[in-house]
Amino acid sequence: MLTVVPDPAGGDRPLTDSSISPSLIDEIVREGARRMLAEALKAEVDAYIAAFADERDEFGRRLVVRNGSHQAREVLTAAGAIEVTAPRINDKRIDPDTGERQRFSSSILPPWARKTPRITEVLPLLYLHGLSSGDFVPALGQFGPWPQNVDTSCHAASRTLSDRCS
Repeated sequence: MLTVVPDPAGGDRPLTDSSISPSLIDEIVREGARRMLAEALKAEVDAYIAAFADERDEFGRRLVVRNGSHQAREVLTAAGAIEVTAPRINDKRIDPDTGERQRFSSSILPPWARKTPRITEVLPLLYLHGLSSGDFVPALGQFGPWPQNVDTSCHAASRTLSDRCS
């Protein structure tokens, strides 16, 4: 459970502006993104079920019902990797043309998605810029403004690695 407010009784020290670490901020952003995505998926499923609430079988039971959740999976987003648990739908309606059962597929998070489209677009750019020029800044600019004091060149990375290995 993520807590933001310190508990002095639990031994937490009060947060000051200098004690907020970037990792805590990133964790808050990821948790917010996870909650928003979960709510959006829930709203999408609720709307789908409501659209077919009047369709019933011969015993009077609904043909489209919620059926638990899929297994949790990680999705790579601009906010970082977040764990998502998508709701499941049991759709027993039969397509009159094909004779097969109809299926619900989320337009927000398709079953095959492991990365957001923005991440998928930027990865080849990172690869190309990193190999050709050693400069990742143009590709990282796709995520928003990049701090000017951060050295993103391959040379800086290789210097850091060689310093650690020696």
